[in-house]
Amino acid sequence: MWVMNNEILQRYGTLLAEVDAWFARCMAAFPTEIVCKSGCTGCCRGLFDITLLDARYLREGFDRHDPGLKQTMLRKAEERLESLRNIWPELEQPYLLNHRPEEEWETLMPDADETPCLLLDDDGRCLVYDHRPMTCRLHGLPLVDFSGEVFMDEWCTDNFRDIDPMQLEEIRWKFFTHFSEELDQFREFTEKLLGKPVNELDTLIPLALLIDFDGYDWGS
Repeated sequence: MWVMNNEILQRYGTLLAEVDAWFARCMAAFPTEIVCKSGCTGCCRGLFDITLLDARYLREGFDRHDPGLKQTMLRKAEERLESLRNIWPELEQPYLLNHRPEEEWETLMPDADETPCLLLDDDGRCLVYDHRPMTCRLHGLPLVDFSGEVFMDEWCTDNFRDIDPMQLEEIRWKFFTHFSEELDQFREFTEKLLGKPVNELDTLIPLALLIDFDGYDWGS
């Protein structure tokens, strides 16, 4: 049985908190142009691919809920799994997308999917907010490095309706350094898990609730 090193998760939590701090600074600089707020679920629909480290960190938050709520979320995750198996019948533990050609991922995550994330409560608030994946924290704003390198040139259409955020120096951040650190931490995580470092292992948010991190034979 593999046992997670909590120190790795703590350092990853610190890395995620840096993203939150950047986003908060952007909101403070453009309070009328960025309308993101608690309960807004416009970006929390459909399926998102996340890293296996994100999945493990998400589970930390999920596992803190009471058994009744966890069962409700697990039931929704199982339903989502069954719908995915209609497209990919071989989808099994540990539910990694990397066992499928990347060009076929879009069939699992169509842009037209408006299904609310199963981690939202009745008021539209994330039940694992403090442990939500990296992609959830970055969503809504373009990602432009201090150097000018563009990592993402899209943003929520409710934000920046009157100005082009791609031209705003205030929203630029150390994305190159940040993503390099994320990769380093991911490689450390996979080396502990698999016995060797890898650069990419991805799953989907609902499937993160179903991965048997402790019981699965990761060395096989």
